[in-house]
Amino acid sequence: MSHPLLTAPIGRSLLLLAGPTTALMLMQILVAVADGIFVGRLGTDALAGMALVIPFVTLMFNIANGGMGGGVAAAVARALGAGRTADAQAIVLHALVLAAAFGAIFAVLDWTCAAQVFGLLGGDGAALERALSYSHVLFMGAVAIWASAFLAALLRGSGDTVTPARVGLLASIAYVPLSGILTLGFADWPGLGVAGSAIATLCVAAATALLQVRAIRAGRLGFVPKWDGVRLQWRIFREILRVGILGSMTTLIASLTAVLMIGFAGRFGVAALAGYGIGARLESVIAPIAFGIGSGLTTLVGVAAGAGAWQRAVRVAWTGGLIAFAAIGLIGWLVALFPEMWSRLFTSDDQVAAASMSYIRHVAPFYCLFGLGVSLNFASQGAGRMMAPLMASFARMVTATIAGWIAVEKADLGLEGLFGAIALGMVVYGCWVAVSLLVRPWREKGRYLRR
Repeated sequence: MSHPLLTAPIGRSLLLLAGPTTALMLMQILVAVADGIFVGRLGTDALAGMALVIPFVTLMFNIANGGMGGGVAAAVARALGAGRTADAQAIVLHALVLAAAFGAIFAVLDWTCAAQVFGLLGGDGAALERALSYSHVLFMGAVAIWASAFLAALLRGSGDTVTPARVGLLASIAYVPLSGILTLGFADWPGLGVAGSAIATLCVAAATALLQVRAIRAGRLGFVPKWDGVRLQWRIFREILRVGILGSMTTLIASLTAVLMIGFAGRFGVAALAGYGIGARLESVIAPIAFGIGSGLTTLVGVAAGAGAWQRAVRVAWTGGLIAFAAIGLIGWLVALFPEMWSRLFTSDDQVAAASMSYIRHVAPFYCLFGLGVSLNFASQGAGRMMAPLMASFARMVTATIAGWIAVEKADLGLEGLFGAIALGMVVYGCWVAVSLLVRPWREKGRYLRR
């Protein structure tokens, strides 16, 4: 019996799958804005400290939800599309083992490397202290974040995007007041500063994981996992990791690109660094929209790929990619036309606001290509064809780094030159992914060999 997502209309299926996740992502945009406002009220040092740590936090969240999470979702979708229910059952156990392992790895890396890395990026004094107080708390509880992400990925891969979206919505509603109180305090209690935001994140992640476990035990995957006689197998780990590792590498390269740009921006002082952080936060805000659309693409493409329906997989990818191009492009242009509205949400410092507005004017108009590239990246996870997105991410990093170095070190173009280099890298990324799929659409691998 074929999977129902193989015959359902593409547009309607994508709406049903991506709609709940995208709605959740829109809610999380408001959460991110609120979080930024809370941190902004702690002063410039707190903003600069968060600018140091945000790329690494974003890296972990993107790998957990997008890179490795996409590998989990794609593995489940392909197994169900091919009718391999036993493998789908085993994937649940293997995903939880991987969540524990990755959470522990990030915790160890933070406690052993964070201070040195933040220092190399220009962090010192109070800004460095704020960065460490946030990162040490957050990464210590990283296992809860990974577990929540992988459980949500299992549900999305099975075709149930409503449950993780509903749970995430409740978590977002709870997070804002909790983070505000823990960060800024209440009544006579002064709060915990940036560490309060990290504690709120961990509390919400743990609660989300528990609710999703309950949903999975109730059969929301389409089956109730039973692990009697199930052994850990490299074959199942490989099914997840072969997509997840390449997806994570694209995320790692993107984060490394952000870190390199922070290094350039840090040369212009604390105000420039804080302004860059506010501007770059906009990218981390619009990325979840691409993730919402992309999560639907991973499932639809994965089911089609598992059944060998490659033409349908390609049609699904382009449908979602063009929707992301239009939706994210619209947001980018609106913010680019009114950059002060965004910048003043987070700071009253004129120098910080000026740097932030410069970033937005140069970079935000090209978010359309960023959205196209990210959504096609998620579609590629479902297809198990991750080489083009990986190469595109690498090309983006090389382009932005070389152009940024020339702008800052050789041409003396200042922050505006650096922001132009960031925009150029974004253009290269989106065009590379799109052209790769256009020129070489996915087919069964043997057909490529016979061409």
